[in-house]
Order: sequence, then structure tokens, then C-alpha cells
Amino acid sequence: MRRAALVVAVEAAALGAVAVVLLVLTVTSDPDSVGRALATVVYVGLAAALLAGAAVGLWRVSGWSRGPVVVLQLLLAVIGYSLAFQAERPLLGVPVLALVALEFYLLATPEARLAFLERDSER
Repeated sequence: MRRAALVVAVEAAALGAVAVVLLVLTVTSDPDSVGRALATVVYVGLAAALLAGAAVGLWRVSGWSRGPVVVLQLLLAVIGYSLAFQAERPLLGVPVLALVALEFYLLATPEARLAFLERDSER
């Protein structure tokens, strides 16, 4: 379970870095719509914060943490697929898809499922 939390933490850090880069690009360039550009920065930053919180939840084996992680992994899978194949940027999309696949694997291992079952049975 700790490895799954670490992968989510890496994803959160990467999204945080993307939010900072987008903010710098918004401030230093001339976007078509500043409002839309800032909204994108906010959305990416919120996703990073949600992933960071979910990473803490996974580390603590909190039952609520799996849902947000799975939903965000599905969204990241769509983004990774779009980057890799539709936008023809495999150097960006394939690592995203690899992290998503790794996270799904780590959440589906018998050890991870057992950790959540044990946590639920202690209540």
C-alpha cells in the first residue's frame, strides 16, 4: 500500500509542477484568454492537491482514499492516451499511461486489498 501512495505522491508532484509551468506561461506569454488559462492552472492545481491528499490517505490506509485515486487515474489515462496517440506526443503520454497502469496494479494486489479489509474489520 505504501508503494501505491508513493506513486500517487509522484503524480501529485508532477501535476503541481505542471500547474507552476502553466502559471509561468500564462504570466509571461499572451494567451488568447487569460481567464481560461488561469482556470486551467486552478484545475490542474486542484487535481494535484486532491492527489496529494489521496496519497496521504493511501499511506494511512484510509478507505475513502481509493475512490478519488481511481477516478483521477481514469482521467489521467484519458489524458495520457490523448497525449500519446492523438496529439502524437508519446514522450509525454506513455509515462502517464505507465504510472496509471502501475497504480491500478498496486491497488489491485492482494496485499492492498487485504490491508483495506483488515482496516475495515478492525472497526
